[in-house]
Amino acid sequence: MAMTLRLTDAEKEGLQARAEIEGISMQEAARQAVREYVSGREHRDRVEDVTSRVIDAHGDAIDRLGQ
Repeated sequence: MAMTLRLTDAEKEGLQARAEIEGISMQEAARQAVREYVSGREHRDRVEDVTSRVIDAHGDAIDRLGQ
């Protein structure tokens, strides 16, 4: 899928510099950033889900340990 990404001058300069350091195109650097963003958010969502389940199942014990 093609799309247009509008960046500020500072964002463009940062992306360009990072891409040059890594020896990749700006497009590939942006694609990597999107993959990392999605992966990180998915991980955060899984952690929040598991945390919620642990608190639901063991909330009383956790509260007692905190006292």
